[in-house]
Amino acid sequence: MRNEKEMINLFENIVMNDDGVRLSVLEGSRTNKNIPKDDFQDYDLSFFVTDIESYKKDDCWLKVFGDLTFLQKPEDMRLFPPALGSWFSYIMYFNDGIKIDLTLIPLNEVEAYLSESDGLVEILIDKDNRINKKIIPSDKKYWIKKPSEQEFDDCCNEFWHVSTYVAKGLFRKELFFALDHFNQILRPELFRVISWAVGIKEGFDFSVGKNYKFIGNYLSEAELEKLVNTFSQSGYKESWESFELCCELFRIYSKEVASSLNYKYPEYDGKMTNFVQNIYTKLSEK
Repeated sequence: MRNEKEMINLFENIVMNDDGVRLSVLEGSRTNKNIPKDDFQDYDLSFFVTDIESYKKDDCWLKVFGDLTFLQKPEDMRLFPPALGSWFSYIMYFNDGIKIDLTLIPLNEVEAYLSESDGLVEILIDKDNRINKKIIPSDKKYWIKKPSEQEFDDCCNEFWHVSTYVAKGLFRKELFFALDHFNQILRPELFRVISWAVGIKEGFDFSVGKNYKFIGNYLSEAELEKLVNTFSQSGYKESWESFELCCELFRIYSKEVASSLNYKYPEYDGKMTNFVQNIYTKLSEK
C-alpha cells in the first residue's frame, strides 16, 4: 500500500501537470489531528477545475491515480439522486488498498465551498493564490453541542414516540419494521443523549467521531457492554430484550442530563412505558 507521503506527492504532481486544475484541497479525517492515523483512512480530495465537463467525458484520466479496482460516480446514478449540484464526484478503490473520494468543483465556486466547509480542509496546491487567508483544519463543527432545554425535550419526545413503533412491530411479528425504527431512529437518539452526558462530564470541546465511533472511550466497561447488548437482535425475543435495554439506558442518561442541566424531565417517559406495557402487551395477548 502506498503511504500518505507518496499519495500527497502523487496528488500534487497530478495537479501541477494538469492546467485545468487550479486548486486542490485535502479534506476529512486525514486533516484532523484528533483522529489517529491508520491505513484504512480514505483520501478525501477536491479539485477546483476550469472545465468540469471535459473530465466527465472520459474516465481514462483517472488512471493517473493508480490501478482501479472499483469506481462509483454518484452524480451519474439514477437509483440514488445526486445531491452535489454542479459538482461531480468519484469514489475510487485501488488494487493496493487505497480509497480516494475525489470531487470536481467549478473554479468559480471556491468561495461558496469555503463558506460551507465543515472546517476539515487543508490546502495542497493553490496555483493562482486564490485563497488569501490561512486555513487551519478544525473539527469544531463536529464537537458535542450542549443541548437547549427544547432540544433535550425533542430528543426525549422522539425516542418515546418511536418506541411504540418498535413495540408494535415486535408484537405483530413484523421484525423488519420494528428493527428499522429501532436502528434508524431509536438508537441514534440514544447515542445523542449519551453524547450529551459525555459532554457534561468531559466538556463540550471535542468530537466523539463520525457515527459516535469514539463514544465507547468515555464509558465504563459496564456501560459499554450494555450499549453493545442493545445490538442483539437475532430474533423476536432477543430484539425485545434489546429494546427494553435501550429504553432503560435512554432513561438513565436522559435523567442524568436533565439533572445536570437543571432541565425538566418529561413525565411522558413513564406514561409511554405504561402505554407499551399495559396496552400493547394486552392487545398482543388477545
